Amino acid sequence: MGRAFPDGFLWGGATAANQLEGAWDVDGRGPSVDDHFTGGTKDTPRTITVDIKPDLLYPNHDGIDFYHHYAEDIALFAEMGFNVFRMSISWSRIYPNGDDAQPNELGLAFYDRVFDECKKHNIEPLVTLSHYEMPYALVQKYNGWESRELIELFERYCRTVFERYQDKVKYWLTFNEINCGTMDMGNLFETSMIRGFEGPGSEAHTTYQQRYQALHHQFVASARVVKYAHEHYPQFRMGNMDCFILSYPATCDPADQLANQAKMRTMNWYCSDVQVRGYYPSYAKRFWAEHDVNLQIADGDLDDLKAGTVDFYTFSYYMSNLEGTHPDLKVTGGNMISGGVNPYLQSTDWGWQIDPDGLRFALNTIYDRYQIPLMVVENGMGALDKVEPDGSIHDQYRIDYLKSHVRAMREAVADGVDLVGYTSWGPIDLVSAGTGEMRKRYGFIYVDKHDDGTGTYKRSRKDSFYAYQKIIKSNGAEGLD
Repeated sequence: MGRAFPDGFLWGGATAANQLEGAWDVDGRGPSVDDHFTGGTKDTPRTITVDIKPDLLYPNHDGIDFYHHYAEDIALFAEMGFNVFRMSISWSRIYPNGDDAQPNELGLAFYDRVFDECKKHNIEPLVTLSHYEMPYALVQKYNGWESRELIELFERYCRTVFERYQDKVKYWLTFNEINCGTMDMGNLFETSMIRGFEGPGSEAHTTYQQRYQALHHQFVASARVVKYAHEHYPQFRMGNMDCFILSYPATCDPADQLANQAKMRTMNWYCSDVQVRGYYPSYAKRFWAEHDVNLQIADGDLDDLKAGTVDFYTFSYYMSNLEGTHPDLKVTGGNMISGGVNPYLQSTDWGWQIDPDGLRFALNTIYDRYQIPLMVVENGMGALDKVEPDGSIHDQYRIDYLKSHVRAMREAVADGVDLVGYTSWGPIDLVSAGTGEMRKRYGFIYVDKHDDGTGTYKRSRKDSFYAYQKIIKSNGAEGLD
């Protein structure tokens, strides 16, 4: 038996409401941004439409129908051994238009049922308040987070769910992968400045000024919500959530070292420096000046940032890339961002480079920087699964991915990192955020749902289900060979 993880370690899986709930127009829910995204592929970007068109397929409308299968799914999570389930609340299920006079009681009642089911199985909910699911009406009216008006609307939404679920939820995250708002593609999901846009997502463009102003509004909103939670619900623990895209210098050329340092700052540190430390980092002013960013900072904003720092840091980790200055650097794909090909790494079917050692490196680097508890709240492998005639799915590739990353986390804990939890992305198959596909499967649980919208929604256990079950049962001490 090897080293185990700390006592009380949180083991589970992570999902997002827009990618699994379905029931997009049921029980008073309003459309979210993702409900206006069609399906896509690895090579064809998802299309955004202003109106819902009956001749197009919008995969998020149905998801995997968690809305009607939540009890079955949570029972399967419990069978795997989960003691935490990262999920999100659909903002438009609570406030259909984002600025309604009163919340939607049927939406609130749904999450009551979900949280009660979690409690029944001794599973702790870890709830993301905004996970790529802004009410679409706020895009139409305010152009998403470009407008300061969203700060107050987000605060009101959060106060509503805090009051309602104060005895059912302890762990909260404000914005999912907030740093994706630094990028054009990330803006589609994260800050959603797409009013009136129609076409492939790759054609939607925003300026640096728009993106960083929108992020400022989110920083203020997050800080105010964290401060409010600390003052009114001292039992809550409030976290941030970053998409950590680790990059290495492509060569030992000092120019590549500096290029990578700059990339790490803008991609991985800018947002969390604000949310963890409570102020803009030293390198921000030069970055703003070089990209014509002139932030409009209202009186009291900087005080809010200082007063609303998070209690713990969470992040997604899927891959690493190379960053360099030389023209011969080959480029590969990834989670909304591309980077240089590392010849020492293998890749998934979607070109994401598999780097478990990078997870250990990331954990050490993050903890050295912030010295607060960490959680890996997304990590997984999207792959093509083959269903055998007897219904079994032998996904050894996913098992290998899982084991290698858990081993890396165990090494990071031995290195001294205060790692408190791990929620694998997509413990059950769901709609891919980036491509809108079902065939890009992450789950330990297979769902009979396909890219053309067909399927029975039947759930079944893959081989990886039992592999993760063994790891959890031994608290990471067994099942990693």
